[in-house]
Formats: sequence, structure tokens, C-alpha cells
Amino acid sequence: MTGGRSPLRALPIALWLPTLAAATLLGVPLVAIVTRAPWPTLAHDLTTPEVLTALRLSLVCSVLATTVSVLLGLPLAWLLARVEFAGRRLLRALVMLPMVLPPVVGGVALLLAFGRRGLVGAWLDRYLDIQLPFSLAGAVLAETFVAMPFLVMAAEAGFRQVDRGLEDAAATLGAGRMRVFARVTLPLAMPALAAGAALCWARALGEFGATITFAGNLPGRTQTLPLAVYIALETQPEIAFALSLVLLAVAIAVLVSLREHWPAR
Repeated sequence: MTGGRSPLRALPIALWLPTLAAATLLGVPLVAIVTRAPWPTLAHDLTTPEVLTALRLSLVCSVLATTVSVLLGLPLAWLLARVEFAGRRLLRALVMLPMVLPPVVGGVALLLAFGRRGLVGAWLDRYLDIQLPFSLAGAVLAETFVAMPFLVMAAEAGFRQVDRGLEDAAATLGAGRMRVFARVTLPLAMPALAAGAALCWARALGEFGATITFAGNLPGRTQTLPLAVYIALETQPEIAFALSLVLLAVAIAVLVSLREHWPAR
């Protein structure tokens, strides 16, 4: 029999040390956040006006970024999953690039594209009087740029797993393409789409580099929770620890909600 899992006691001694080292490297920093969190003053630290404003901005920007990612990413994921065309691999690589691109470089790219003197931003500024940098819309754009690939990757996998025979059966019964997509394809792919949306939202909520580079760190305007953590770490470390605990809790909650999508036992 192949592909099964061996019991823990069967792990060779030579693998114990790197395994424990890896677990320590990944786990100790997270435990440190929990142990160093200011538990006695946590409620007070998380309800200050500055923190509540940053929390509100984070929720608004991350939800909007996820919404934009869904509206734009689902058609793109379906195209990558179902349509053969020249340049498909190149397009997929382009979509996945923000996942490996340094976030600050992504922010620079956004400035060069949508800044007041950018390739598109100059046109927006001149003809539509729209300035995206250092604005709420700019923060949403930055978060969408780095988070959408997570949605597209999961959605493409979901669309590939849908049984094409069920779609063909619905079509033979008289359903049009859009009806088949809405009543058959989407429901069957929904678990993967939901997982992708959750990952997209979590990534947008935790975005830092592209946001601070493109949208700035303006309190009450573009300062989201990760940016607030960065600023508070210099002057109010207790608040930074409290906010870090919140973001850690959100990350754990997302992972727990996606446990059904982890590798099979």
C-alpha cells in the first residue's frame, strides 16, 4: 500500500532535530505574541479611537478588496480553467506574480501605473480628476493587487473539479450558458470559491508593504491595522502587541474555517 501515513514513532531519528527546529521556528514567535499580549488592558487598548478607526478602515478596505477580487477574479479563473488559448500560461504566471513579488515592489509598480504621473494615473488625473495614491481607493487597489491571486488560484482549481458532464446535461435540458454557470457550475465550485474568498480577505486584511507604499500611512484615511501596528511598535508597544494578537486570531480563524480544504488525512 502506498500513499498512507506512518505513525509518529516511525519517524527516523535523523529527522527529529530538523522537525523540532522547524516547529520551534514557526511556533515560538506566535506563542510569544500570546504570552506578551497586554491581557489586563487588552479591552482598553483595543477600544481607543485610533485603534477603532484603523479597525474600521481595515474591515472596509479588505471587504471592498475581496468584493473587487470576486467580481474580476471569477471570470478570469473560469477562463484559465476552461478555455485553451495562446498565452494562457503567461497569463496565469502574471496573475500569480503578486504572490511572490515583494509587497513594496508591488507598491512601486502601482505608483508607476496609477500614480499622478503613472501610465494610467496621469490619464485619470487629467481627464477624470481621480487621484488614487494616498487615498482610501488607493488602499483598496493595493490590497486587491496582492490578494486577488489567492482567489483566482482557488477558483481555477474549483472550476477544474466541476464535472463537465453535469453541465452538458443541464445544457441538453435547455439551460443557457449563463443559467448553467449560475445553477450548476457555481454551486459545485462554491466550496473552493469560498475558500479562495476567505484567503483573499485574510491576505487583504494583513497587507502592509504595497499599502504603505502606494496609499501611505494616513491616520483616519489609509492607516489600516498592520500599519497601525508598525507605528505603535515605536511609541506604544503594548497597543502593537494587542493589535498583533487580533490579526493572529483572525488568521487562525480563517485557517480553522478552511480545515476541510487542507490535504486529506
